Amino acid sequence: MRLSARLLTATCLLALSPLAAQPGAKPKLGTWGYDFASMGKGVKPGDDFFRYANGVWLEKTPIAPDLTSAGGFTDLRLGSEADVRQIVERMAAKTDATPAEKRVGDYYAAYMDQPGIDARGTAPLKPWLARIDAVRTKDDLLRLWASPGFASPLGLSIFPDPADPTRYTANVGQGDLGMPNRDYYLLKDAKYEAFRTAYRAYVQRIQELAGLPDAAARTDRIIALETKLAEQYWAEDRRRDIKATINPMNRQQLQALAPQVNWAAFLGQAGLDQLPIVIAGEKSAITAIGQDLDQVPLSTWKELAAFRFVSDHAAVLPRAFDDARFAFYNQTLAGQQQQRERWKRAVGAVNGALGEEVGQIYVAQHYPPESERQMTELIGDLRASYADRIKAASWMDEATRAQALEKLAAFDPRIGHPPKYVDYSALTVSRADPLANSIAASDFDWKLQLQRMKKPVDRTLWEMFPQTVNAYYNPLMNQITFPAAILQPPFFDPAADPAVNYGAIGVVIGHEMGHGFDDQGREFDAKGKLRDWWTKAAADTYTAHTKVLVNQYNQYEPIPGGKVNGQLTLGENLGDLGGIEAAYGAYRRYVGRHGEPPVKDGMTGDQRFFLAYAQVWQGKRREGALRQQILTDPHSPEEFRVNGIVRNFDPWYKAFAVKPGDKMYLAPEQRVHVW
Repeated sequence: MRLSARLLTATCLLALSPLAAQPGAKPKLGTWGYDFASMGKGVKPGDDFFRYANGVWLEKTPIAPDLTSAGGFTDLRLGSEADVRQIVERMAAKTDATPAEKRVGDYYAAYMDQPGIDARGTAPLKPWLARIDAVRTKDDLLRLWASPGFASPLGLSIFPDPADPTRYTANVGQGDLGMPNRDYYLLKDAKYEAFRTAYRAYVQRIQELAGLPDAAARTDRIIALETKLAEQYWAEDRRRDIKATINPMNRQQLQALAPQVNWAAFLGQAGLDQLPIVIAGEKSAITAIGQDLDQVPLSTWKELAAFRFVSDHAAVLPRAFDDARFAFYNQTLAGQQQQRERWKRAVGAVNGALGEEVGQIYVAQHYPPESERQMTELIGDLRASYADRIKAASWMDEATRAQALEKLAAFDPRIGHPPKYVDYSALTVSRADPLANSIAASDFDWKLQLQRMKKPVDRTLWEMFPQTVNAYYNPLMNQITFPAAILQPPFFDPAADPAVNYGAIGVVIGHEMGHGFDDQGREFDAKGKLRDWWTKAAADTYTAHTKVLVNQYNQYEPIPGGKVNGQLTLGENLGDLGGIEAAYGAYRRYVGRHGEPPVKDGMTGDQRFFLAYAQVWQGKRREGALRQQILTDPHSPEEFRVNGIVRNFDPWYKAFAVKPGDKMYLAPEQRVHVW
């Protein structure tokens, strides 16, 4: 779910559903849309459903040396990456390119020019480091923090106002750290001590490469300051508390929150000087940062800014910088064995800077319009299933039920691509300076957001690119969005068995719709306004359900000593559970119209539904990447997105005859039901 409606009437699938495999069409996977050879048939489904569905794949599939994970998501992302490569390399080679083509081609070519980057050495860094060196006062430092391209302990963002989602507002809260999050600085464990030792060496190495003086002593001061910030920053699970992190404040209130901060200087540099109300996020962290501003020498703040600038842009600096960053972040922290080919990283950079310019071409070449029609019908069935479940929820009183149905009816689904694309003509791109390009792209993006602030919120804007393999729900818009690139197997295949599409993309759709009612999304009403529309009785019952789910996930331990954080992952776990409930209900509606499907490969339709769900989350990660995920990511590891969900769902027990004594068995009274 994202914090960033077109009313679509609920529809059912037609009698001759396009979700049924068309005559002569063959699914990409297996005979009915599932890779039967992946199964670990020696595993009892009630003991470990994830390995029952994916056991052979888990045993035989290696993680590529230049990756930290393998699985369906990874495969689709690699495919999208290759498709985008063809687009950008063609543009980079054109001699008669249009301005848009030249922009994309030059950005890619500049990033790819490793010999040129090496030859220029640290010269491209000098004007940016000189800007840091020119900081003489705290106000100068605040202006630097508010400038695109420079790291700041005070993070700024722009999104629709939760009090009135038709207008934009700004948010200020805690920024990023040099390591993935506060835990890497604070956890008392030999593994994290080793990470901190490696980080210290990295900080010193980056400064030495940049020619910064007295690197060892500077490193001591930088580490001490970042550790201080880590102690003051909020933990990831605490940051998910919507009510605690949305605090509208006028300038006087902001000044009282952190009186050491010259908010006029900070917000003025960001172009927000005329904004009367700003939303404060992690209030105690903001207060502490203000105190640090007074207590920590200005020179130390400048040293941190210089290190972060060089480190954050190492990929477009000479090879030694890039190698040092890879060795720490990718190898040491995530376990990645070798650096990805430069073209792959260049594609990611182009997507990040010019994503919609590339996406427009991607859609024309790789997105069949038929997918959109089929998805629209499937979404209609999911909406009807959710309505059935909301109406039947015995724990929800009538007042809350009416509001929930109103919100469901107002869901705005967007499929494939935005109706209009960003105009990047104001972005100047150099074929010879990838560092300047990176800063220019950040500056362009921020100015674009400032321009949008002058107008009512544009509901047609997208937060993902069409070539992105992902989906999201935005509670401020009450929108669910499915980019073109995710509408492929194993998620969606028009030639697959209907049970597969319902169990795969159907659950993904249900998951995103479910975010509208998860522990965060439920705080927003049908129009995206932050408003408590639940009665106390309904909210108390719902919260009691969620606490049980939190406790279940707190017990899962994907790596020794590293458990899933049930509170951090609660929203995504609720999305998974509500999604499978709704998708299964939608599938049974389909069966009700078309009759019970035949057994295939010894599997009933219901069994095929659950196998498709398990294969969607087929995946594995390196230990370092898995460790980082459980500390920073609101999504549970793949294994528990399967096992942790199906063991709470009654129809799974029936489909696979799961009985007491099976390792995954939960007594009925211990199972969590969202609806």
